[in-house]
Amino acid sequence: MENYSYNSYTLQLQGLNVLKASIYPVYLFFFFSYLFIMVTNVGITVLIFIDKNLHQPMYLLFRNLLINDILGNSIKLPRLLLDMLRPPSERLISYYECVVQAFTTHMYGTASHTVLMIMAFDRYVSICNPLRYSTIMNDKMVMKLTVSAWGVAFVLVGILLGLTIRLNRCRTMIMNAHCDNAGLFKLSCEDVFINNVYGLTFTVVLFTGSIGSMVLTYTKITVVCLTSNNRSLNSTAFKTCSTHLFVYLIMFLCGMFVIILHRFPQYSDYRKLCSILFHIVPGSLNPIIYGVQSKEMKKFFLKLFKSKNTLPLI
Repeated sequence: MENYSYNSYTLQLQGLNVLKASIYPVYLFFFFSYLFIMVTNVGITVLIFIDKNLHQPMYLLFRNLLINDILGNSIKLPRLLLDMLRPPSERLISYYECVVQAFTTHMYGTASHTVLMIMAFDRYVSICNPLRYSTIMNDKMVMKLTVSAWGVAFVLVGILLGLTIRLNRCRTMIMNAHCDNAGLFKLSCEDVFINNVYGLTFTVVLFTGSIGSMVLTYTKITVVCLTSNNRSLNSTAFKTCSTHLFVYLIMFLCGMFVIILHRFPQYSDYRKLCSILFHIVPGSLNPIIYGVQSKEMKKFFLKLFKSKNTLPLI
């Protein structure tokens, strides 16, 4: 058995522990959530691409969040839906597929922070330097911010998974419903001290940078709003910033629950569920929150609705 399990390229996922009576309701919830995420996120992404009125820095940066939700959920949820219909002994996954899934899962979480950070910078420039907004937030700056958000996430996650891939494996069971970095390095019987140190550093740096940028940005925005007598500016600031901040808090709280529950093995089932909801909840709410807030999107859908309900004259 030791020879078979040593560096095996076939791994087994523990999966979700769901009561037989609840399998189909839970399955349908995940299925329709995934369907909703794909329709709304892909739809708005295409809308931003084809509608020139939405070719503004705010929406071009927001598009990164939509793409992140599409990629993160597409790697995770279809595989989860398949495994829910399989008996535990058949929930097998190749090592390479597991690594890709782990990489994508952590890219999703990291990019959620970095993309919201560059969106916060856009809000700061828009409210604190409105006269210079078009000069600062030009196409070149939008591209730089986009590349920075994805580049930082790629490097941080690449090192995280690189440290795990180097380890030899003596186990084959992933104690989770999907593959992640912790599940992979726990397969090893080697010393994982470096992995734990980097994982902790990774989390501290990401959360410190994320929270710090939000606090700094919104502090400056608040000061500008309090010292300004411009009601129009304050109203615009409240609408756009409250939307961005609400999206950030949803993502932040979902991520914190997953991290906290990692410290309590007895609540592993709740941790698995929270890690899935970390993808589903932000992915479902982001297009709704921004779609409701955006005047441009409202106008587009209103025109589309009217055109469909207008009968051609014969």
